[in-house]
Amino acid sequence: MESGSRSMHRLTATIIWPILFLFLIHAAHCFYLPGVAPEDFQKGDPLKVKVNKLTSIKTQLPYSYYSLPFCPPEKIVDSAENLGEVLRGDRIENSPYVFKMREPHMCTVLCRITLDAKTAKLFKEKIDDEYRVNMILDNLPLVVPIRRLDQDSSTVYQLGYHVGLKGQYSGSKEEKYFIHNHLAFTVKYHRDPQTDSARIVGFEVKPYSIKHEYEGKWNEKSRLTTCDPHNKRTVVNSNTPQEVEAKKEIIFTYDVEYQESDVKWASRYNELETQEEAQEETGWKLVHGDVFRPPSNSDLLCVYVGTGVQFLGMVLVTMIFAVFGFLSPSNRGGLMTAMLLLWVFMGIFAGYASARLYKMFKGAEWKKLAFRTACMFPGIVFAIFFVLNAIIWGQKSSGAVPFGTMFALVLMWFGISVPLVFVGGYVGFKKPAIEDPVKTNKIPRQIPEQAWYMNPTFSILIGGILPFGAVFIELFFILTSIWLNQFYYIFGFLFLVFIILLITCAEITIVLCYFQLCSEDYLWWWRSYLTSGSSALYLFLYATFYFFTKLEITKLVSGLLYFGYMLIASYAFFVLTGTIGFYACFWFTRLIYSSVKID
Repeated sequence: MESGSRSMHRLTATIIWPILFLFLIHAAHCFYLPGVAPEDFQKGDPLKVKVNKLTSIKTQLPYSYYSLPFCPPEKIVDSAENLGEVLRGDRIENSPYVFKMREPHMCTVLCRITLDAKTAKLFKEKIDDEYRVNMILDNLPLVVPIRRLDQDSSTVYQLGYHVGLKGQYSGSKEEKYFIHNHLAFTVKYHRDPQTDSARIVGFEVKPYSIKHEYEGKWNEKSRLTTCDPHNKRTVVNSNTPQEVEAKKEIIFTYDVEYQESDVKWASRYNELETQEEAQEETGWKLVHGDVFRPPSNSDLLCVYVGTGVQFLGMVLVTMIFAVFGFLSPSNRGGLMTAMLLLWVFMGIFAGYASARLYKMFKGAEWKKLAFRTACMFPGIVFAIFFVLNAIIWGQKSSGAVPFGTMFALVLMWFGISVPLVFVGGYVGFKKPAIEDPVKTNKIPRQIPEQAWYMNPTFSILIGGILPFGAVFIELFFILTSIWLNQFYYIFGFLFLVFIILLITCAEITIVLCYFQLCSEDYLWWWRSYLTSGSSALYLFLYATFYFFTKLEITKLVSGLLYFGYMLIASYAFFVLTGTIGFYACFWFTRLIYSSVKID
C-alpha cells in the first residue's frame, strides 16, 4: 500500500510539474510591469503627446509646463500621478499637439501669442537659467539628438529641448533672447510586417527659433510665408530667430515626421547618454564654430607675435653662441653687440611670422602691419632709453651714450631691421593663408557665465607664476652680474633654464587654455599671450624687491635708471614669454580641433 502511494505521487509529479512549467513560461511571456506594457498602433491612430515639467541643472527647481505662456489645449488635464512623480516634481499634462500614427504633417500652426512685459520677463528668466522643456509620447521622453564631434560621429540624446537661447545679431554687441517656437518632431516606430501595426520606439525633436511671417492680417486661415508645405518651404535653421520682447508676436509651429526603425520596443531606452557624456559634450567641442574667430585688435596681436619671434630668435642664437664660448664675459661689450646685431637680422623672421598670422585673420594691408612690427617694440624701447640717456647726460656721467652711437643705432634700425621686416612680411603674405581645421560660424556664440577662478584677470595672473618660478633662482645671479659688476660665466646652466622656461610657458598656457575652452569661452587668442606673458609682471616685482634688499642706491636719478632699465627688460620678457605661450596654444587648438569630425 505504501509502495503504491509512492508510485502515485511520482506519477502526479511527473504530469503536474511539466504542465506547471509550461504555464509559467507562458505567463512570463505575457507579464509586463504596470504602465510599461507595449501598445500597438495602426496607421491613423491618434497619439497622445503629453507635456512634463520644465527642468534646469542650474537651479534644480522644476516648474509646470504651463507656468510659461505656451499654447494650451482647450482644457488642461492632469495625468494620474503616483507619489514618486509628485516627489520628483513631475507635472504631466495634456498638450495641444495632434499626432496621428504614420501620418506626417508640416508647418502646423499651434497658436499665436503677443507677449507683454510680464510674459516676456518669464521667458527671459527661464532662458537665462537654461530651462529645458520635457514631453512624453507613449511613456517615452522627448530627446534632442546630438551628433558627437569625435571620429565615429555617433549620435547621443539629451532629455528635453531648451526653452530658448541668448545671442547677438551679427555686428552688434547687444545681447538678445530668442525662443524656440518651431519644433520638428520625429516619431520612430518598429513595424510588425504581419499585422502592419507599429510600436513607438523613439520620440525626438529639433528645436528652431524663427520669426514667422505672413501676408495681410492674421486669421485662422492665414498661411505662413516662412513655413509653407504647399510651396515646399520648411524650417531647417534659425537664421532669422524669433526675439523675446514685450509686444512681440510669436507664432508657435511644429512638424511631425515618422521613421521606421529596426530598434525593438524592449530596447528603446538604451540610447540616452549618461551624465558624464552630457558633460563632455558641453565642453570644448561645442565652441568649434567660434574657436578660430579672429580676436579683437588682431593687428596688434600679429605685431606682438612677430616681435616675439624676433626676440626668441635673438635670445636662442645668443645662448648657443655663449654656450660654445663665442661670447666670453672677458670680451667687454661682446654680448651686447651680438644681441643688437642678431636683433636687427632677425627682423626678417618677425615680418614673416606677423604676416602669416595677419593673412590667416584675413588682413589685407600687410605693408602697414610690417611697419608697425618693425617700429612698435623698438620705438617704445628707444623712447625709454632716450629719456634715461638724457637723465645720464644731465648728470654729466660717462655712462651716457654719445650722439654718434645713437645715430648708428637708429641707422641699424631703419637701414637694416625695417627693410628685413618688410622682406619677411612680403614673403609671409605671399604664401597661402593658414586654413582653419573647422569652419567659423557667422553669428558669435554666447559665452556662458564663468566661474570666479576662470575670470580672465585671475587666470592670467595665475598663469605667470610658474614661468617666473622657472627662472627665479637664475634671475638673482643675472641681476647681480648686471648691477653689482660681477661676471656671469655659467651660460650652460642659463641655457638649460631657458629650455625649462620654454617648456613651462607652453605647458601652463595649454592647460589654462584647455580649461577655458571647456568652459565654452573661445576668446583664447589674447589670453594665451597674456597668460605666460604675465610672468614679466612678477619679474618686475622681483626687481623691485631686489632693489630694496640688495642694492644701496640712494639717489633719485640712480633709482630712475634702475627701474627704467628693468622696465625695458620686463617688457622684453613679456614679449618673449607671451609669444611662446601663444604658439603653444595655437598648436594645441589646431591639433585638437583637427581631430574632430564636423558634419
